[in-house]
Amino acid sequence: MSTERERAELDARARQGETVIPGGTGGKSLEAQEHLAEGRSRGGQTRREQLGTEGYQEMGRKGGLSTVDRSGEERAREAEGVPIDESKFRAKS
Repeated sequence: MSTERERAELDARARQGETVIPGGTGGKSLEAQEHLAEGRSRGGQTRREQLGTEGYQEMGRKGGLSTVDRSGEERAREAEGVPIDESKFRAKS
């Protein structure tokens, strides 16, 4: 186990963009690199759990339609031929 001082030095190097943990590429801090190396970065999986599988798929449909000037929801409503079923979204606290 690293001492507090060693961890602080590693964290400072990680914040400068250096990979200090094998497998921690892209982490902006020592803790983030440790999580990445352990495979604990879950991103989209967490969102899928929040929305439910069907809601997550509907969100993807909307996102694929978005443009610089209009959201995917706006384009779907403007007769783009892509039905979006808002009832599939469920909120979890």
